[in-house]
Amino acid sequence: MSHRFLRVLLFAIPLSGATAPKELRFTIAGDPLTFDPLQVSESNSETVRYLTAGVLIRINRVTDQPEPELAESWQVTEGGRSLTFHLRAGLKFSDGSPLTAADVGRTITRALDPKEASPAGDTIRTAEGNPEIRVASSRDITLRYKSPRPGLDRLFDAIGIAPTLTSQKRGTFAPSAGPFFVAEYRPGVSVRLQRNPYYWKRDPEGNPLPVLGFIRLDVQQNRDLELARFLRGELQIINRLDPDSFDRVSKERPEAARDLGASLDSEFLWFNQSPSRSLPEWKRKWFTSSAFRHAVSRAIHRDDIVRIAFRGHAHPAAGPISTANRFWFNTSLRPVVADLPEALRLLASDGFTLRQGVLHDRGGHAVEFSLITNSLSRPRENTAKLIQEDLKKIGIRVNLVTLEFSSLLERISKSLDYEACLLGFSNVDPDPLEEKNVWLSSGAQHPWWPSQKSPATAWEARIDELELKQATAGSREARKRACDEIQRIVVDQEPVIYLVNPDYLCAIAPSLRGVKPTVAPPQLLWNIESLRLE
Repeated sequence: MSHRFLRVLLFAIPLSGATAPKELRFTIAGDPLTFDPLQVSESNSETVRYLTAGVLIRINRVTDQPEPELAESWQVTEGGRSLTFHLRAGLKFSDGSPLTAADVGRTITRALDPKEASPAGDTIRTAEGNPEIRVASSRDITLRYKSPRPGLDRLFDAIGIAPTLTSQKRGTFAPSAGPFFVAEYRPGVSVRLQRNPYYWKRDPEGNPLPVLGFIRLDVQQNRDLELARFLRGELQIINRLDPDSFDRVSKERPEAARDLGASLDSEFLWFNQSPSRSLPEWKRKWFTSSAFRHAVSRAIHRDDIVRIAFRGHAHPAAGPISTANRFWFNTSLRPVVADLPEALRLLASDGFTLRQGVLHDRGGHAVEFSLITNSLSRPRENTAKLIQEDLKKIGIRVNLVTLEFSSLLERISKSLDYEACLLGFSNVDPDPLEEKNVWLSSGAQHPWWPSQKSPATAWEARIDELELKQATAGSREARKRACDEIQRIVVDQEPVIYLVNPDYLCAIAPSLRGVKPTVAPPQLLWNIESLRLE
């Protein structure tokens, strides 16, 4: 065995006819940190997990409805406290070993074990403790919680069912229950997936799925090289394009360019409201003033950000949830429209005065702050420049500072040594419950003042109450009402100033058929078993 990479022998897969199995190729930005479906915490490993891990229920990325996978059926009872799965008959892992309810129970138990520190387990864990797990037969398993869990069944889209550790041969990768299994890994080069011959799913004509024989994920950090390889026909998809690259694909291979409209992602800025030693108290007074924040928001021309920074491939944001998130978006909200006279009126109402083109506060301090953002993001850097120009028109001087991403994270989450930040949020799940750590005042990712011991304001306390309702409400409709109110509070207070929702831009070679792109991750691969190459 080579010391450069691990490999398992590829065994023969029976195929109808003489057609050789075809290989889909695309890139990931780095090596997966794990192949354990219960330990995934970053996007490269998540891509592999989605393609290989078998799950009990799959959320259809187009309809947003749960659909049966390994579980043939399921039932939620006791007002959302209990969930019973009934597995399909004859399920097997990719090595041919049987998959039963005992494997499901063992997987869930391991995910919930504190020693495992499983990110997947976090989705099904509660503060009241772990659910009671009862395996009733080889095909039936029940989980029972002490209190209701909202959308309980939907949570299992992220739990990949794993075989017993003893069934894994030394030096090989664990068998999978999904459409593919990991066949080869060359660190820094590629991951190769092979069709699972024991996958349970079939097409409407009864033919076994998946259609593709192999998938090769090339490790490629350089996005320019990725684009060049796609244009040469060496890759079949690019999962996400920046506006400049998208325009190039549109020019050179227009049949491959896809703009799906507003994504689930958002671009925004916020001010540091924490009592940081590096932040003068008189500046902190500006940042904690809703009038000041509203004025800054109304001075920014979001249409210019769309047109210039994103080359037309974005939409003005109306709040914390994108309009693309159809169920959860509060439809009463509208994007803020630039209004310089209104911005100046708001500032005057809060004691600010404009003298010779420079804004001053009550204490005579000229209004000036530094805006940090990450380097190597052209749209974000251009957005920062546009904000700088817009705020100059109301007398505010903005100093732009670009930082390497890890340095930026250190500033906003640990040292809190910054004044304002421009950043974006890549939403991996339409369900807003996944953002609980952002909106709870005690949350470590609460942007403007993380890890508060108690809510600093009455409106933050109200958001805390609503987040608790979201986490315990028995119906999706009750959660929707709480979520709508959270969005309204965020817009009314603007602790985060939402700017635009970038479009989801991608490239799909015409030779790849069956793709049904959607803005919900994994946007191009969610129905991987049905994709085919011609």
